[in-house]
Amino acid sequence: MNDNQKEEPFLKDTGSGKKTPKYRAVLFDLDGTLNDSGPGIMNSVRYSLEKMGYEIPREETLRRFVGPSLVYSYKTFCHMDEAQARKAVDAYRECYHAGECFNLIIYDGIVELLSRLKKEKIRCAVVTSKPQNAALMILEHFDMMRFFDTLAGPDPDDPSNRKSVLIARALKQLDLAPSDAVMVGDSRFDIIGANEAGCDSVGVTYGYGTREELVENGATYLADSPGMIGRILSL
Repeated sequence: MNDNQKEEPFLKDTGSGKKTPKYRAVLFDLDGTLNDSGPGIMNSVRYSLEKMGYEIPREETLRRFVGPSLVYSYKTFCHMDEAQARKAVDAYRECYHAGECFNLIIYDGIVELLSRLKKEKIRCAVVTSKPQNAALMILEHFDMMRFFDTLAGPDPDDPSNRKSVLIARALKQLDLAPSDAVMVGDSRFDIIGANEAGCDSVGVTYGYGTREELVENGATYLADSPGMIGRILSL
């Protein structure tokens, strides 16, 4: 946990001595936070690069494709221009939607955490850089959508995927203020997005980001496991 973390961040005193949940909603990133989708994503990246005649980068570079938008990743990690990146995304989707999208595992403890939040009547949302239709397909395939009140992801034809914009959309759909929610994610994009949107954040260290980037970008809390997320939220 961060040095700045409170003992019971999820509870606030109403003034009458009774403590109530500090947050009315928890917003979750998808890849690297709810599930380990690395194998399917990395296999699809390999396929796209082979099809386009690009050299396959090292495993550590392929891992960095998990989380950010694909256009950003191809441009940043493979030095493609916009047109090449979009062509690579098309090739990626050929492989990904042929079955690799389901090549993932739900992290141990996530279902229990979401079940507890639902029981406590805390609203939940998925806020992801993955195209919304793809995210919905995956959540429904693994029977996960039953835990969530809404899903905010970018339109597949819109390269804009700033987490702050997606967080704001989720909050609007939930009819809540930024102070009502906490964003949970594994990368700097989640933490930066939460800061820009005015939300607190939980940076998870078991995903594809690093503890250093979560701390450097100002995560309110850190969690090394789904179980620790629950403890941070005083569940």
